Amino acid sequence: MPAMSLNNMSVKLPYGGSDQQLSNQGLLMPKLQYRFRVNFFNIGVNNEGIELTKQVMDCTRPQVSFDEITLNVYNSRMYLAGKHAWNELTISVRDDAQGNVSRVVGQQLQKQLDFMEQASAVSGQDYKFETEIEILDGGNGTLTPGILESWQLFGCFIKTANYQNLNYAESNPVTIQLSIRYDNALQVNPQTNELGNAGVGQEIPRTAGSLTTSTSAIPNNQ
Repeated sequence: MPAMSLNNMSVKLPYGGSDQQLSNQGLLMPKLQYRFRVNFFNIGVNNEGIELTKQVMDCTRPQVSFDEITLNVYNSRMYLAGKHAWNELTISVRDDAQGNVSRVVGQQLQKQLDFMEQASAVSGQDYKFETEIEILDGGNGTLTPGILESWQLFGCFIKTANYQNLNYAESNPVTIQLSIRYDNALQVNPQTNELGNAGVGQEIPRTAGSLTTSTSAIPNNQ
């Protein structure tokens, strides 16, 4: 059938993967940038993260980098992975006419530092929140959207809140850009809400001498 020619619209593989009879396989459906949702837990005073979720415009995905350890040996060098660091998350939200978004952002900032009294929180647990980034399949209305990918970010706080510009010459909505610093990020199996084989954070057997260890289970964050 002519439709079968679509199977040839990809790079020719050196092997057939799970099906050794196939050297060409059709392209995989990509995740789409505009199908996503960002959820916030324990942000602000009354856990009104839903107000931010409704007004999110764009969001970066987690980025991680490792320090490089250089081992100088006889005539050359070797390299190892050192400590890792998660880069800041950038989220832009529309500021609504009722002020719900700016209120939640302001409450979270006030939890981190009392700007009136110039008093700071005693410890991180007094102000840190959690963020969840979900890539969706496009479902809506009576069709509940399926979750294709889920990131859970722990130990979050707002590092920068940019209330952006006002401009008589523009017709764009007023926005607030947030830079969020977090301690750790894990990919969660969207079907079970557990680590499973989702990727970052899943159990990977590790051997240290004769001892085999693995990663721990996901913390109870909600």
